[in-house]
Amino acid sequence: MTAPRFIYGTAWKEAETERLARLALDTGFRAIDTANQRKHYDEAAVGAALAGRRDGVFVQTKFTYRRGQDHRLPYDESAPIGTQVEQSFASSLAHLGTDHVDSYLMHGPSQTHGLAEADVAAWRAMETIQRSGRATAIGISNVSAEQLQRLIELANVQPAYVQNRCYASRGWDADVRAVCRERGIAYQGFSLLTANTRDLKRPMIDEIMMRIGKTREQLVFAFAIQVGVIPLTGTSSAQHMREDLEAVTLDERDVHTIEHIGH
Repeated sequence: MTAPRFIYGTAWKEAETERLARLALDTGFRAIDTANQRKHYDEAAVGAALAGRRDGVFVQTKFTYRRGQDHRLPYDESAPIGTQVEQSFASSLAHLGTDHVDSYLMHGPSQTHGLAEADVAAWRAMETIQRSGRATAIGISNVSAEQLQRLIELANVQPAYVQNRCYASRGWDADVRAVCRERGIAYQGFSLLTANTRDLKRPMIDEIMMRIGKTREQLVFAFAIQVGVIPLTGTSSAQHMREDLEAVTLDERDVHTIEHIGH
């Protein structure tokens, strides 16, 4: 399956996860993001929403280290990292009711700077999963440009996706996006709205909104797509879902304005 244009994210929805994932699919989303991290996601509820409609839907989930989990672990925490990855992945397939996922991500390196032995072990296990055909592609989230470069150097199976939080004040993650462009890695951006509330209320954004008759959210997502970012949205509004999926094209001047809004 090719890289999606837009992804519906299912974090922090708890009891509403299945309903909202169904709503997103009904509205027209054909890509769903989740994680085997019960602290912030309900992966099994995503699986319930996908029941009977898996075909044609890009499904992405993640392996999360112990520090990102609560007490509801999807693996034996005393097992080697590679075994934890396999156990978590098997649990994900069961939750999602499928025999494969389209993308499997490491939910961030185990440390803030550089990569540890645990990260190498986790990546090797993910490479084994990818080679087995149970994951079409593998990747990483919450990663710095330096960590991504290091991962590329050591990887036998190259990362196909990177998923990061995007801050306008940091050029919309310009450093990591540059590495992705150079290496042919598809970049997914999350928190495009919530991480940039103040910057997106600037008068120049209001001017673009009024001139082209689109919402603030539509401007940001259109900008993201035009600069090569696959946006994630986690909206709970059916109206916003429909609006987000509308095809909106910005002119180069407006793209430049939004790209530099945080400077």
